[in-house]
Amino acid sequence: MFLAIEVGATKLQLGIGTGDGAALIDLRRVDVEPAHGADGICRQIQDIGTELIRQHSVTAVGIGFGGPVDLSCGEVIQSHQIDGWDRFPLVSWAESTLARPVCLGNDAVMAGLGEALFGAGRGEPAVLYSNVGSGIGGALIINGVSFLGGSRGAQEIGHLRPGLHARTADQSVESLASGWGLTQVAIERLNNSAHEHPGAVSDLLARCNGDTDKLDTKILAHAMASGNELATDVFRQGIRVYGWALAQAITLAGPNLVVVGGGVALVGETLYLAPLRQEIERYVFPPRLGTYQVKAAELGEEVVLHGALALARQTHGTD
Repeated sequence: MFLAIEVGATKLQLGIGTGDGAALIDLRRVDVEPAHGADGICRQIQDIGTELIRQHSVTAVGIGFGGPVDLSCGEVIQSHQIDGWDRFPLVSWAESTLARPVCLGNDAVMAGLGEALFGAGRGEPAVLYSNVGSGIGGALIINGVSFLGGSRGAQEIGHLRPGLHARTADQSVESLASGWGLTQVAIERLNNSAHEHPGAVSDLLARCNGDTDKLDTKILAHAMASGNELATDVFRQGIRVYGWALAQAITLAGPNLVVVGGGVALVGETLYLAPLRQEIERYVFPPRLGTYQVKAAELGEEVVLHGALALARQTHGTD
């Protein structure tokens, strides 16, 4: 039996399972308090993880962390949302705290491994996974094993820079196409486009009660579905940028299947996935056309846990 831990910016999940895709035996999900920083999350992991290990015959632990990690030394490089994670020795801390061997991966890589083995990518030899939510991540799974490159990782799709004009790190695919990016673009348009789309601006402001701090992708998606042209333009731009980025990854990696997950993709087939396929086809290397499929992820909110369980099983043997 294995313990999986997902460390996110807004939630912490811990689950017990066998690492073979079967349903989780025990699942705990708690909110993260950003003000408490990494120390607060570590206390939550210690309290809940120790309890789960005591209740179940856990032999190893897999962790999916929401940010870049240094696999050579088991450290978190940084978190973009929570203070206190810079160069944090998460593997050694967890092994000392939980008294079990620990393996670590980026959360997008863990999600990709889960989907490739047990979700939409079952049976496919080469699966490109990407999640588009508050950020954008990626993973390449070849014959059931994550491809991590020669250093700290690979498939950082969200951090591609779309065009030669994007000369700084903040001018990224993520800044335009993630949930956070779509919202920021929409707020800028609200401030600058009142004369171009007065009806659309009024509609969006009414949907967030006049407070743009409350604007999010759910509101934008509902507005788009209702025909709001400003929300539609924002989503179309984000989809085009994201489609361009996926096309570059497909051109380089040549996957059989692209699996798209994350909260933004939940907008659905008609409004999101179908136009995303069109944008991928616009930008992909022509000989790649017809060699891949694009599907929605299947494993939902527990996808990172399933990948972390699989990694623990691959690394530390069957339970």
